[in-house]
Amino acid sequence: MALSDRRSDGGRSAAPGSRPARAAQQQGQQAQQDQHDQQAQQSQLAQPSRRARPTLAEIAAEAGVSLPTVSKVVNGHADVAAATRARVEQLLGERRYRHPGIRRGRHAGLIDVVFNGLDSPWAVEILRGVEDWCSAHGMAAAVSSVRHGDARPASWTSALASHDTDGVLLVTSELTTRQLRQLREADIPIVVIDPVNLPEPDLPGVGTTNWAGGLAATDHLIDCGHTRIAAIGGPEGYLCNRARIDGYRSALERAGLKYDPALVKHGDFHYEGGFLRADSLLDLADPPSAIFAGSDQQALGVYEAARLRGLRVPQDLSVVGFDDLPMARWYSPPLTTVRQPLAEMGRVAAEMLGTLVEGLTLSSPRMELATELVVRGSTAPPS
Repeated sequence: MALSDRRSDGGRSAAPGSRPARAAQQQGQQAQQDQHDQQAQQSQLAQPSRRARPTLAEIAAEAGVSLPTVSKVVNGHADVAAATRARVEQLLGERRYRHPGIRRGRHAGLIDVVFNGLDSPWAVEILRGVEDWCSAHGMAAAVSSVRHGDARPASWTSALASHDTDGVLLVTSELTTRQLRQLREADIPIVVIDPVNLPEPDLPGVGTTNWAGGLAATDHLIDCGHTRIAAIGGPEGYLCNRARIDGYRSALERAGLKYDPALVKHGDFHYEGGFLRADSLLDLADPPSAIFAGSDQQALGVYEAARLRGLRVPQDLSVVGFDDLPMARWYSPPLTTVRQPLAEMGRVAAEMLGTLVEGLTLSSPRMELATELVVRGSTAPPS
């Protein structure tokens, strides 16, 4: 009876545990799996590549240039046309290209220290402080110099973004918004020392009380009895220069002395700049009896300009510098100057950078260290 009932049904209602039912169930499961796999494959094809970084060959193809050209841009070589460099750098930034040696979360044990120029004992003192911190923390420092005035404004940041570095200390150099963005897109922390400019007000940095230093230097000359006081600053656009000249001007106004623009010159913080500006000041019909130089190197240039005119320091011309470089005490006569704690600036900046490298938050993004007037033999009452 059971057999005849199964046959009259035509097999359309097989029992749940029968062989045909199990086969049908397996076929259904396989079909569902095939459909799921097909959908996943289509989804992956529809999505953009998730590769962490593009290859240089892909960048070269998109930019329409050769692979060696892209490699030159990545490594900061100079022999690339400005328009080509800009196009490649834009693509590198958009594609977030990073050098294969760089890995998130792994420290290289190396920081880059980038100076505006390396031909200064001032830079040596800053570097001494950086090296002290690096030695105490098992780090190394790679030192380089920025070249300004050419057609490749972001090339040094491209080079830094492409090699294995934990962070950057930028010393007395201009930083553009584009360069800052390029470093941040590469996840490279940056701290500036005595910055030329601040593209962002909260950019981490270390400086000194430049305004107070300019005020103290000028106050000292006023206290000596000078009323005709000149100033030789650094480049006009530098923030530190503006602050020092503002301090100079404030001291004059506070003492009731008239500020005379003819007595203010802007140099380059180097010997020759001090010499040339002092020469022009001493050529005035009513020359100054004292000069506040915005750096010790410029002060030495003032010494030479005075010597060539037969003027004696300080009997005929008082001179005050700024920095207190180690050589200042060996000038003849020893230089009265405003001391900047240069080595401490380097050490503090390196410590701030180390905090950022560890992914921690700074207690304050801006540190200003105190300046101090050091009186030696280059200042005296006017004769």
